[in-house]
Amino acid sequence: MAEKKIPLVVVVGTRPEAIKLVPLILALRKSESFRPVIVSTGQHHEMVAEILELAEITADADLWIGDYRSRLNARVGEALERFEDFCAGTFGDHRGEVASADEVEAGEYPGAVLVHGDTSSAFAAALASFHLRIPVCHVEAGLRTGSNLSPFPEELNRELISKIASLHLAPTRFNQENLVRENIPLNRVYVTGNTAVDAMEWAAGLEVPFKSPEVQRVYDSDARVVVITAHRRENWGGGLGRIAQGVATVAESHPDVHFVVPVHPNPRVHEELTPALEGRDNVLLTEPMGYAGFARLLARCAFAITDSGGIQEEAPALGKPVLVARESTERVEGVRAGTLKLVG
Repeated sequence: MAEKKIPLVVVVGTRPEAIKLVPLILALRKSESFRPVIVSTGQHHEMVAEILELAEITADADLWIGDYRSRLNARVGEALERFEDFCAGTFGDHRGEVASADEVEAGEYPGAVLVHGDTSSAFAAALASFHLRIPVCHVEAGLRTGSNLSPFPEELNRELISKIASLHLAPTRFNQENLVRENIPLNRVYVTGNTAVDAMEWAAGLEVPFKSPEVQRVYDSDARVVVITAHRRENWGGGLGRIAQGVATVAESHPDVHFVVPVHPNPRVHEELTPALEGRDNVLLTEPMGYAGFARLLARCAFAITDSGGIQEEAPALGKPVLVARESTERVEGVRAGTLKLVG
């Protein structure tokens, strides 16, 4: 009889998490000891499904938590309850008791739960796993800005996950040093590199057509192209509008440059970002793009303007500099290397 593999639950909440976890899931599929159990939390259901489908991955469960309008406390509460329900329904209700080594080795209970990064759903899954006495492995651990309000709420989420996790996978030695300064034992921290680089190089090579004819025309033109994304919560209430106004000013002074702005589906982001940019001949406001198409566009552009954490990693992997529309960044290595420039 074939030896059973130990299940590792991989929690995928947002599209950036899906992007960065795909290389890890594909590697786990090849493991002789472990099997990945993919849990989608559901708040980015269609966008996550699109990424997983590109890699021929299907989620084993969907928690269907919240949406863009749900409050953070409601989202965390739903994720806590539904993740616990999933574990009880799939692996049995241990009611917070530690599973035996025999149960884990027989594939009857998770060896660990893998969460990525800094979202509220990742924190909720980590906390629920702690309550269920399942070890937590934190992918992309050790990123820090030094302020719990920037980015909000992500900075505190990743600090709290670090307090919970048993194993920390840090992209760089600088991230490892952050964790050691916080009294995380060095033998629990591994410098692994960044899966975003693996994912972006894979996706940029896919010949996936653009859904938008307008984007295709810009891509095929001889013009310089700048890609802009902005959506972070700390930029709500004025920040997004100021980013848009800055782009509008540059677009007006550089009519020969095309500015492509995939607008985040959150209604509040749309309301704050679009008024200053609508109706400009060289600014293309477009629907959210598929990952593979966006990777192709990023590889084509001259540079990017963004408040996204992921694009700060992905664009330099393709040789593209980034203007970071935030007051601080946890990707300080990029600032030191000159591939990122903080512009506020």
